[in-house]
Amino acid sequence: MSPLRRCTFSRASHAISENSLGCAARADYDSCMLSRILHAFQAPKPGPLPEPDEKLALGALMVRVAKSDRHYDLAEIKRIDRLLTRLYGLKPIEAAKMRATCEKLEHAAPDTDRFGHLIRETVSLEARVAALEALWEVVLSDGDSQPQELQVLDAAREAMGLSHADSDTARAQAEAQ
Repeated sequence: MSPLRRCTFSRASHAISENSLGCAARADYDSCMLSRILHAFQAPKPGPLPEPDEKLALGALMVRVAKSDRHYDLAEIKRIDRLLTRLYGLKPIEAAKMRATCEKLEHAAPDTDRFGHLIRETVSLEARVAALEALWEVVLSDGDSQPQELQVLDAAREAMGLSHADSDTARAQAEAQ
């Protein structure tokens, strides 16, 4: 039985048995209204997160890099959306939805290595270098690379099994974009 029906039923049953002051029905009605109001403000429980694949792993790494300096700004969000569009052939709305999922995955994941290892185990060397280039694009998107961003990027590079030379190449390609 829904809270609304329960309240209506409860109110109707007390309308008959109210005392001369109407207190019993009023108290029950007030508590019922409070219950309905609280129920209206309760957010629905989110569904379980999808198991990350290499695409979601890269998206989550891009979000992690962008958030690592504690300044997740619009330029970084737009860059991530454009990268998801370019890399995976998504439409802008699909890319934004994917980024939102990646934000949730990034928040739930304990460490950067998990995503980096997933990419390392599932894609080619060229695709891993392209992923590192995407991470560099996110780092450079706000015009200022912070030490925290570089630490996350370096941890991801290492987890993806890429060298410092690969990182230098990826950075040069990102700067050329």
